[in-house]
Amino acid sequence: MRVREWRAGVAADVVIGPVIGPVIGPVIGAVIGPVIGAVAAAVLAFYCYRINASWGGAYWVFGCAAGAAACALALARRRSRLWTAVAGLGVAAAAIVVARVAHLPAEPGPGVTLGLSVLVASAVRVLPPRPACAVAGGGLVVVAGAFAAASQPAVGAMNAVGWAGAVAAGLSPRLLAARRRAVEERVRRSERMELARELHDVVAHHVTCVVLQAQTARLLAHKQPDRLATSLADIEAAGSDALAATRRVVGLLRDPARGLPALDGLDELVRRFGDHGPAVRLRLPKDEDTSLWPPEVATTVYRIVQESLTNVSRHAPQARSVTVTVTRARGSVTVEVADDAPPAPARRLRRGGHGGYGLVGMRERVEALGGTLRAGPRPGAGWSVVATLPVPAREHP
Repeated sequence: MRVREWRAGVAADVVIGPVIGPVIGPVIGAVIGPVIGAVAAAVLAFYCYRINASWGGAYWVFGCAAGAAACALALARRRSRLWTAVAGLGVAAAAIVVARVAHLPAEPGPGVTLGLSVLVASAVRVLPPRPACAVAGGGLVVVAGAFAAASQPAVGAMNAVGWAGAVAAGLSPRLLAARRRAVEERVRRSERMELARELHDVVAHHVTCVVLQAQTARLLAHKQPDRLATSLADIEAAGSDALAATRRVVGLLRDPARGLPALDGLDELVRRFGDHGPAVRLRLPKDEDTSLWPPEVATTVYRIVQESLTNVSRHAPQARSVTVTVTRARGSVTVEVADDAPPAPARRLRRGGHGGYGLVGMRERVEALGGTLRAGPRPGAGWSVVATLPVPAREHP
């Protein structure tokens, strides 16, 4: 249940964002340029008016020219965000020096501050980490220069606010985009792992059956030729089962609501295993409607039994019997698969999960549902796999 809820929670980031983004992005890009131009014109006009009223003469000309240059670079930033930002920083630095030497009104003025803020925000949002940090650092140097050169602290404060707003405006969408990419990668990885587990469970089980039947046929060809036809028929049946199971996996990929194995299929799974392996005793909960169990729990129980029986075929040919027990307790389901094969060092190593993905896949399935898995030798002889899965009581009235 938690996996399903998590996937639903990230649907907006993974699906809606990439679909809507390409539609809204060009619209915003077409609107924001004229808006910046209109705001820049208004700021420059107000700045010239205030300087002319306070200083008189032509003192406003230099500040207006520097501001117009910075704003023009901001409007042309899409051509090269890095070099327009560098040029904007150069305009701001030159304005500070010239204003200080020529005793002009303190710079950077509002026009330069506006243009530089747009350039810094654009660079921080789009450029790679190192150039983006360099541009942001250059903006901070300009702010420090404004504080050091200006006789009025208000000019430095205005530039500091503009720089901080630019960094925040550029960093926020950058972090959101990084989060979206991380979420997409997690979803892709989850889907790949689920597909890998499903393919492993299906292919490994049925191919193992085919291999065992082929080995039997080879022995019969030398010792009992009259039974060879029956063995070949068994191989054909096992191959057909493998093909049908592969089709179910394909159906599951096309429609997750179809193709999921259920507990009703355990009888057939046990019967097929018993036809070419040790006898299997299946114990299911009495007076329990397993069809009410969550599908992910039923599927996980089925896959654990399937993989455990496959491991018995591969690594415990000496086993005489296997017991599959599924029990229902309050709030949980426990499945245990135990065999009675004699202990062997090689078997202990291989059944422990080295060199294969069976145990890893079972553990991932169980832990994804919040359950626990234990696998290891039994006291005396044999091997057991025990998995406990939580099942909410509300799912089972």
